[in-house]
Amino acid sequence: MPNRAERQGWGAVILAGGASQRMGVDKATLDWNGVRAVDRVAALAAELGLRALVVAGGDYGLPFVLDPHPQAGPVAGLLAATDRLRATGVSAALILAVDAPTVLAQDLAPLLAAPSPGACYVGLPLPMAIDLSAIPVMEGDAPLRRLIERAGLASLPCSDEARARLQGANTPDERAALIDPGTAPNSPPARSPTANGSGAAGPPAPIRRQRWRST
Repeated sequence: MPNRAERQGWGAVILAGGASQRMGVDKATLDWNGVRAVDRVAALAAELGLRALVVAGGDYGLPFVLDPHPQAGPVAGLLAATDRLRATGVSAALILAVDAPTVLAQDLAPLLAAPSPGACYVGLPLPMAIDLSAIPVMEGDAPLRRLIERAGLASLPCSDEARARLQGANTPDERAALIDPGTAPNSPPARSPTANGSGAAGPPAPIRRQRWRST
């Protein structure tokens, strides 16, 4: 995986648009062990040493852009946010979903280490790592998978354990299963990874909120 110095040309986008209809509340502001989801994902970007961050979807006290087509899927927000990142001088971006706040740095290592133009995981359009120069010109209501195909991103395998975190939570039941894996339907009690990947039981560990400079 690229070291911290090598990632100074990287930025992060947190996709936080959409109506959150299945969750019933704004997924960005959901509490995960005392921390909002959007802040937990932003802290992950800081842990990875990414240089700049833009939230696509709304103002949560972090650098942001509004999604120009909030009901049309994530592509419009992604395009707007990566346009903003270009102004900061970064050349590649890690695209993260706000509804996957239990993702670990180790889950993203293969994406950050992938060769240009970037990669995502098999069957999962998010998260993705992408060179900004590879982002195609396209309509904001296009499917995210079409962007991935046109950008030529590689599809990498991932473990079942990581996949559960990467898929995130779109419903209250899915959120409960991520906070306590033993609550998942037809699942035996499981040990939930901590921020350092030790596998100790319990919900995600508290994090410190990073102060990001405005983009």
